[in-house]
Amino acid sequence: MQIRLKQLRESRFLTQRELAAKAQVGISTIVRIEKGQQVPTFKTIKRLASALAIDPSELAQPDD
Repeated sequence: MQIRLKQLRESRFLTQRELAAKAQVGISTIVRIEKGQQVPTFKTIKRLASALAIDPSELAQPDD
């Protein structure tokens, strides 16, 4: 599953550090997910989605 976190984060003008704080996850988690080095847990996906004000399914949608 490809996570399009970076695109969604940047569209909201958030830094990795800001998103990590809003989602209550470590900044290293954000970096690894964006680089494709880590697959997020469902709990992390829910936290990221909440921080980005989106449905969790939007994180897994293919890029246009």
